[in-house]
Amino acid sequence: MKLRVVWRAAQLGITLAKCALDIALRRLRGPLTLEQRALWMHKSCRAVLTSLHVDSQVHGRPPAAGLLVANHLSYLDIGALGAALPCFFVSKEEVRNWPYFGTLARANGTLFLTRSSRSSTNRVAKLIAERLAFPAPIILFPEGTSTDGSALLRFHPFLYEPAIQGNASITAAALRYLPAEGAHERDFCWFGDDAFLPHFFKVLGVNGFSAEVRFGTPKVYADRREAAIGTYKEIAAMRAAGASFHAPPEHSASRSDCGIDRAQDCALTACEFEAQEGQPELLELR
Repeated sequence: MKLRVVWRAAQLGITLAKCALDIALRRLRGPLTLEQRALWMHKSCRAVLTSLHVDSQVHGRPPAAGLLVANHLSYLDIGALGAALPCFFVSKEEVRNWPYFGTLARANGTLFLTRSSRSSTNRVAKLIAERLAFPAPIILFPEGTSTDGSALLRFHPFLYEPAIQGNASITAAALRYLPAEGAHERDFCWFGDDAFLPHFFKVLGVNGFSAEVRFGTPKVYADRREAAIGTYKEIAAMRAAGASFHAPPEHSASRSDCGIDRAQDCALTACEFEAQEGQPELLELR
């Protein structure tokens, strides 16, 4: 296992160095458009997953533009989604200054959001509105933080507003990690107070796993609360459907088997959103 960790870490390091060199050489030829940055990110994420020996599984048609919302499980989500389609991300401000990864995030054209700052949230909302016209979707994690995959958190509706105002399509995407025998999806989830490096080395030592992305159908919503409820239910349903598909024949997709209830039991109702409507819309992005 130690040899596997060292070998994969070396492969990843070489791949990341190539990605950085690639974007540097592209910049030498002149300023990059946002579309070119999204395509570079797509190519880089595919290379990163290959270096980690992660099998990328995509179900459904990736959207060509608009807002894409997904559940959030781990830093691995960036690679899984970026490998599935050219895109931009909304991330917490702290990532901007992370060694190396912050540089790559800036190169992609990531939109950085300061947690618990209304002015920052408003600024990012305006930038999202500008990006909706580009031929690459903007990816938002509306839970605002990562989870262990056992249930979805409430979706914060505020950053849906630019798509509502612009009459742009909103697509739901459900992320799942499918481990080999002896591991659980929770092992790949980075949440709470988990330290990054120990978790990352644990992931490197796993004997193969798949990153599954299921895309829903793009929809245009009348208001942001309706969009948050609709995408929440759709992602819950897709996660449940994926769990049912991958579960052994003698088992059903229950909470104990796959970490999520049936879609109708998991999804927040409109009444529950009403009850939480008075809560702050500020996001806490992991």
